[in-house]
Amino acid sequence: MRLELDEVRRLTGPNLLWDKPGAILDVFIDGIDSQTVITTWQGWVDKLLLKMNWQQRYTYRLYTGGASLAISAPMDALYTACDLAELAWELTVSELCGQPQVDWLSRAEQLQLDCEEEQNSGLLSLLAEAKTHNVTAISDDDEFSLGTGPSVDVWPIDALPTNTELQWNKYQDIPRAFITGTNGKSTSVRLASEIAKAAGICAGVTSTDFIKVGDEIIDKGDYSGPGGARMLLRDKRTEMAFLEVARGGILRRGIPIESVNAALITNVASDHLGQYGINTVEELAEVKFVVAKGLAKTSTLVLNADNDLVVRQGKKVNCQICWFSEDANNPLILHNQQAGLPCVFVENQHFIYVSAQGTKQIIEDVKSVPMTMQGAAKHNIQNALGVIGLCKALNLPEQAIKQGLLNFGSSAKDNPGRGNLYHHQGATVMVDFAHNAHSVKAMINTAKQLPAKRYIVMFSNAGDRADEDIKQLTDEIQKLQADRYIVAELERYLRGRELGELLNLVRNQLVDKGVDESVIDCVDSPLTGAKRAIEIAKPGDVVVLFCLDQREEIDQLLQ
Repeated sequence: MRLELDEVRRLTGPNLLWDKPGAILDVFIDGIDSQTVITTWQGWVDKLLLKMNWQQRYTYRLYTGGASLAISAPMDALYTACDLAELAWELTVSELCGQPQVDWLSRAEQLQLDCEEEQNSGLLSLLAEAKTHNVTAISDDDEFSLGTGPSVDVWPIDALPTNTELQWNKYQDIPRAFITGTNGKSTSVRLASEIAKAAGICAGVTSTDFIKVGDEIIDKGDYSGPGGARMLLRDKRTEMAFLEVARGGILRRGIPIESVNAALITNVASDHLGQYGINTVEELAEVKFVVAKGLAKTSTLVLNADNDLVVRQGKKVNCQICWFSEDANNPLILHNQQAGLPCVFVENQHFIYVSAQGTKQIIEDVKSVPMTMQGAAKHNIQNALGVIGLCKALNLPEQAIKQGLLNFGSSAKDNPGRGNLYHHQGATVMVDFAHNAHSVKAMINTAKQLPAKRYIVMFSNAGDRADEDIKQLTDEIQKLQADRYIVAELERYLRGRELGELLNLVRNQLVDKGVDESVIDCVDSPLTGAKRAIEIAKPGDVVVLFCLDQREEIDQLLQ
């Protein structure tokens, strides 16, 4: 029998399980009926809550091999909720495994003392008053803020103002949007920012690469969670915000803020399965659609009508949907036009937007938009369609959308690590961050559209990917039928793997698919791989570099 705690963490916003803040446990369950475990845990939670005289609710989600267990809590008692949920789990394991029981009564008394120490009645009062005045309030361990962008005020969490000190009508919200999906998120937030810039708006962006206000990068790193959103929305320069929301952030904390004006889901495909109890792509789609919890019924959710998983999940949401598709005759595109709902599509090689009022706008020729690489980059046609729908939902003018599309290129300056094109000694070099089978397939298909005497490809894998996922990615790369395959080690991201383990796995998979071992090179890093690729390259060749690490060094090399 296996009853093991994987992780306990705070939920600060609407999340996969429900819309409440609180605490969540991820646990492994094997060799015993899962429902028996859940019922036992709930029983212990009830006893602890009763002893503490604390009225909270709980819920759970079962999945293959385990469960997520959640308990609600006010924002000033999330750590206490974590401790209570974990103690209830400890007591559950003791009971079901026949172990000596801990002194839970004294532990509950200590929890009550901890809760009293953690509580901040002033914070709860301000959060409630902010809802009454329809003002965005954001709190974290250190700070509390009211309003967003130019009107924002921020206080230390231990020096809060009183309700009577505040002029509530001074606090305004800036337009803001969530962008999520398996692939295309970072490209979409950057393109949307460029469109806002063309409209004369100082837009802020959070992403897995950096947080940026206008043209200034505030900090580099993964800011696709609540921390990045807080930093951006508390910056007085931010006039519009595009918030990249990754799967991990949703599962760890929930959505970054409670409400946005619009949201975009680019696509859903297999990626990071097996983490946080998300074992299927259908479950992954449910995670992505948590962003819809930040939308009012009148707000717009922009969805990909060409992605089956998005289409199936989209039928379950209760808000206005703007579908986008490369096919003007897609049934969902036709339905929206008949129903008086907005949509975006490609018709006669032009990006077309149809408003809810039925007005048809020709935005731009697809091939004139640099990021589409003359129409060869199908994935970026999809990204452009989604961003057009999102920007329309935010009421950005048509001319700004057109200008932003024309201004946004494929260089490392415009969109670092995403389909960047270089010309090196007569060869065309394409650099991309693609790291799962879905994104790799898109880039391989793009490369095949480029005229080439030969193809050379360099790629690598992080160690936390399942063997099967790595094999699928390798299979997609093999479809390029390259003249040389360069497999790079990612020593920084082995994540429990042995040196050389992934190289051998990939090499064996390529050989199994019929690739001659003599055209496979294994190297110690992506930079070494990039150097090797351009050494081999001749005029007329196309070199594809999948750079999961050392992108800046490779950019300097190619410059």
